[in-house]
Amino acid sequence: MKLNRNHISLALGTAAVLATMPAQAYVGPGAGITLIGALIGLLSAVFLALWAVLRWPFRRLMARRKAAREARDGTGKPSEPGQQ
Repeated sequence: MKLNRNHISLALGTAAVLATMPAQAYVGPGAGITLIGALIGLLSAVFLALWAVLRWPFRRLMARRKAAREARDGTGKPSEPGQQ
């Protein structure tokens, strides 16, 4: 089998990745707290966006039911709980 550039690049890249040494770097507590805060903010934003999108059809359905109930009463106003 003849070696081409792709094989040589793959071999050199693999050797470079395997030959690395640990960084021996210090990450202070401020960086960790910042990372945790950013992660909580991101997850909260995604959750609230999904909740708003999934809640919208139910709110629309409830508004239609309320409008139909008010039209059926004939008053055009919300009905009193004691009146039937």
